[in-house]
Amino acid sequence: MESRAEHGRTQENGRSSPCTSLKMFLVALSFAYFAKALSGSYMKSTITQLERRFDIPSYLIGVIDGSFEIGNLLVIAFVSYFGAKLHRPKIIAVGCVLMSIGTFIIALPHFIIGRYEFETSVRWVANSTINPSPCPVGSAADLIRDGKLPEVPVAGCESESNLSMWIYVLLGNVLRGIGETPVQPLGISYIDDFASEENAALYVGCVQTISVVGPVFGYLLGSLCAKIYVDIGFVKMETITITPSDARWVGAWWLGYLIAGVITLLSAIPFWFLPRSLPIPGPQGPEKCTPEQTSFIKDSPLLKHKYPADEHTSFIEMAKDFIPTLRTLLGHPVYLIYLCVTIIQLNSLIGMVTYKPKYIEQHFRQSASKANFLMGVINIPAVALGMFSGGLLMKRLKLNIMGAARFAFGTSLIGYFLSLFFFAMSCENAKIAGVTLSYDSMDMISYDKHPVFTACNSDCLCSASDWDPVCGENGITYVSPCLAGCSASAGSGKNTVFSNCSCVGVAGNFTATTGQCPHKDDCDRMFPYFLALSVVTSFIISLGGTPGYMLLIRCIKPQLKSLALGFHALATRTLAGIPAPIYFGAIIDTTCLKWGQKRCGGIGACRIYNTTAYRIAYLGLTLSLRTVSFLICIPGFILLSRQLKREERNAMHGALANGGTELEALRKEELMISNSDQLQQMSDNSTDRETRL
Repeated sequence: MESRAEHGRTQENGRSSPCTSLKMFLVALSFAYFAKALSGSYMKSTITQLERRFDIPSYLIGVIDGSFEIGNLLVIAFVSYFGAKLHRPKIIAVGCVLMSIGTFIIALPHFIIGRYEFETSVRWVANSTINPSPCPVGSAADLIRDGKLPEVPVAGCESESNLSMWIYVLLGNVLRGIGETPVQPLGISYIDDFASEENAALYVGCVQTISVVGPVFGYLLGSLCAKIYVDIGFVKMETITITPSDARWVGAWWLGYLIAGVITLLSAIPFWFLPRSLPIPGPQGPEKCTPEQTSFIKDSPLLKHKYPADEHTSFIEMAKDFIPTLRTLLGHPVYLIYLCVTIIQLNSLIGMVTYKPKYIEQHFRQSASKANFLMGVINIPAVALGMFSGGLLMKRLKLNIMGAARFAFGTSLIGYFLSLFFFAMSCENAKIAGVTLSYDSMDMISYDKHPVFTACNSDCLCSASDWDPVCGENGITYVSPCLAGCSASAGSGKNTVFSNCSCVGVAGNFTATTGQCPHKDDCDRMFPYFLALSVVTSFIISLGGTPGYMLLIRCIKPQLKSLALGFHALATRTLAGIPAPIYFGAIIDTTCLKWGQKRCGGIGACRIYNTTAYRIAYLGLTLSLRTVSFLICIPGFILLSRQLKREERNAMHGALANGGTELEALRKEELMISNSDQLQQMSDNSTDRETRL
């Protein structure tokens, strides 16, 4: 009996420690945020790898990236609404399991598809010490009109052309999106329900900070995997003629998805052991209050919204209440303005972040590995520090709703003006004969359509579609050894040297080496300034992240909080997460100067871009969207100010009404006392008269 009673007391004590359970939930949610942010950022770090591996343009990569949001779109409104009334931690756990399965599916094509075969104009002969000539002898009559060799059917093309392996990546990403759905709305609303009001902003800031720390490791993982060749362990590396800085290089993209899948699966475990709801901590709890305060708290509407999970409402009743509740939410003008502003700003942010590593690769001629490393080590920590500092400043300054709105707007505006300096940070395009330079005039870069066939390579039977760049002794890059007029080669793999290149020099005895010419002097000088400005702008803009998010939570009624968060996520992902990568990618595709060729024919991934047009399109679109969002903020501030004034008036009227009731009661009490005094006096007078008589 004693042991049972002791066990009961232990269990009761376990149940009555909301602080411990809340901290456990905070740690578990932070880990889940870390896992989903890691896999999401890893997806963005592999964009160029996926483009090259599946030979697809940027807009199609945008479709794959946006498929994550499509998964969210399918279930988020219902998960946010019904999940708030069910066991939230267990729903989050199921979501994490689905995310991990989706991540494993993304890696699946690597184990189904064949080995990666990049385009090259030089065919190596096995078991031979003599290299074939890069310049097959032929005549112009042997070429077809578009400058390509007569096409010979490639073995295996019949089956390969009908099967697009990138579909698996898309479907896996959709499943990741479905799994991620409950983590944010249910996790944040759980913290806000059961944390004290002064700590809620700090807790949300901590979780949001962890969600930004995740991408640090995601991009570092992307950097590591981008250095490793895609078919590592299955091919002899000495036979690979390309380096990680080559436009045809594909890293071990699949390896990172396997690692991210395992981490996401582990993040699901703690949520199975967390309670459905918690009592209110601290002095707000009834056990630490006077009887009068306890009575007040029991009848408080705040307490009613703190226990949404305890309401045993039938599914049909909840479904009937859904449409009216949604109508009430969308009828809130401040919420609608906030929704419009964040949708437009997230279009700008998502498009910018998705293609930023690619921008660094193409504009500053860095490898994919280095671009991902810099994103992870320099840019993302600045964002994490900014978000945490924003939450801390909000607590220290004790900002109200209007203060939070002004703070978020101010930081975004400063970041906007600083971003204008990116336009001045430019690099010259690579000097490539027949693409950015004319064979006749090698001094000036121009983007007119230049012929790749000229007198110096007229004796060679070359293909204009191949991309196998070589660097001539004159510092000019040529599309292929054949188009450089090279007639002989020596060495193997990356050490191959081409000789007798008639286009490189007049004498015809100049050599060329594999790969593009560096020409990075101007870029190397500009690149540190670009990184420094990128860090400063990221920090300043992210300072307003947490205050802006708390504005969303505080500007609506507590009963609508979960639905408001869920619908906000639904709207931003539908109207920003899905379209932004697609139209950003499509606009970037228009700046391509040289497209790759698929193994079985057709256009593949872009090999080189017009960097000037790329910069104007990428930065111009980003800043134009933010300009529109600032204009919409103006009516938002007016409506928010009116709402706050209305709430103040209602509070004052309520206080006056309560004060009037109390005053009336006091007057009645005074009247009763005065009446009793008069009666007492009359009684005393009559007693005196009787005594005198």
